[in-house]
Amino acid sequence: MFTGIIEAVGQITELKPQGGDLRLRVKSGKLDLSDVQLGDSIATNGVCLTVVDLPGDGYWADVSGETLAVTTVGDWKQGGLVNLEKALTPQTRLGGHIVSGHVDGIGVVVWRKREARAERFRLRAPDELAKYIAHKGSITVDGTSLTVNAVEGTEFELTIVPHTLQETIMGGYQAGTRVNLEVDLIARYLERLLLGDKAAEPQSEGMTVEFLAQHGFYKP
Repeated sequence: MFTGIIEAVGQITELKPQGGDLRLRVKSGKLDLSDVQLGDSIATNGVCLTVVDLPGDGYWADVSGETLAVTTVGDWKQGGLVNLEKALTPQTRLGGHIVSGHVDGIGVVVWRKREARAERFRLRAPDELAKYIAHKGSITVDGTSLTVNAVEGTEFELTIVPHTLQETIMGGYQAGTRVNLEVDLIARYLERLLLGDKAAEPQSEGMTVEFLAQHGFYKP
């Protein structure tokens, strides 16, 4: 588990395709690896990766075909920058929100504009994630815990302060940039809980407006 508070910006230094999977090396920059051991997890642009080797200035990790299919890892190039966060401990301040490191889908930056000293971004999420994104709710973008300032259909807006722009890779985002999205974990559990006994039915289509109206949670 993670908090979504980025600790360092790293750099992809090697990418080795291995029969449908991928092994990659990340130079960890200012991230303190003194307490990291083989098998530990590091969120890399929001993707929970397991450390398989520690060469001294960073780490190696393996990426499965499934992860390549549902995240932006397949877009990464040698020299590219990535957000880094070590797994939280019982002593960690939970400054962001609870982040699993399991990416739900890929979003796209629609535009960015200057707003005083900050930058305002609009992103588009996949259709199936729109229901989990709420005004003033939390969302994780490339591993960064952020607050949603506006929502319109599948698009949502974020206001990013100068510190976040400087300490993450968001300063390099432009229209068309693809990003890893993880929605609020509580929203996913709440959806499952509201299904009640229907959650055990394999043919269930999940939470719908009709279901909410039928059970008194929504009035047309």
